[in-house]
Amino acid sequence: MIEIVHPGPMCTVQDHGRPGWAHLGVGASGAADRAAHDLANRLVGNPPDAATLECTFGGVRLRFEQASYVAVAGAPCPVTVEGRVVAGHQHPMAVPAGAVLTLGPPTSGLRSYIAIRGGVATEMVMGSRSTDLLSGLGHPPLQAGELLEIGSPGNDDVPVEFAPVRPTTDTAISLWPGPRRDWFTDAAHRALEDTAYTVLPTSNRIGTRLDGVPLERRVHQELPSEGIVHGAVQVPNDGRPLIFLADHPVTGGYPVIAVVDPADLTLVAHIGRVAQARPGEPLRFRWRR
Repeated sequence: MIEIVHPGPMCTVQDHGRPGWAHLGVGASGAADRAAHDLANRLVGNPPDAATLECTFGGVRLRFEQASYVAVAGAPCPVTVEGRVVAGHQHPMAVPAGAVLTLGPPTSGLRSYIAIRGGVATEMVMGSRSTDLLSGLGHPPLQAGELLEIGSPGNDDVPVEFAPVRPTTDTAISLWPGPRRDWFTDAAHRALEDTAYTVLPTSNRIGTRLDGVPLERRVHQELPSEGIVHGAVQVPNDGRPLIFLADHPVTGGYPVIAVVDPADLTLVAHIGRVAQARPGEPLRFRWRR
């Protein structure tokens, strides 16, 4: 077991989510930055879909009942064990029994992932342990004093001693035209590519809300609800776009002008960048041509 001494601003249990239930109105959910989640698991010898802890802006403190192998990936942050700084970011580390592991605020990015050898063993709901903030499925956001069970580790050895730090990039995020791109003016298409948009504090696991040049519509009729995918760029009536993330709804009633390209560089690279964007950070986009 591990004890949640302090959960920080937001700490949830996440794995690869529960895809395949959209016909029942249930979104996939899962880790907002899948690549970081998978890397943390790999560093401790877990399968990629083992449950990790997704920590938003650090501040997490965990007490371990027994000695464990742990790794942190995603947003880089200071890691201490019993107050001693350790090379915990993208390095597997041994945490002794009774010790408290602490994550400080990240130096960049937003979400860090803690993988514990054996995986977090909360109850499975529809094939997943993921916390879905929109539907309320899965284990609730973690609270101080809570105990979490850790699963039994497999027979595989820890495969690596460290992983190279993924370089940050300020290149524009690639977009594919969305199903309602023709509902927007040419000026809106240019604005989305030619100007920067700022991440708003109201962003969460459901979507990243952006502030910037309003995207002008050429079609103003009401839109019946239609399907929403991970990375969809939806434009509400105020013209300020939002990008749907892991806990997005399965349908929406505002037009989708674009969809973030998940495979521009590597799988989920750009959706991962959006998920790691913190409030006040600028994002730039480019249309795929």
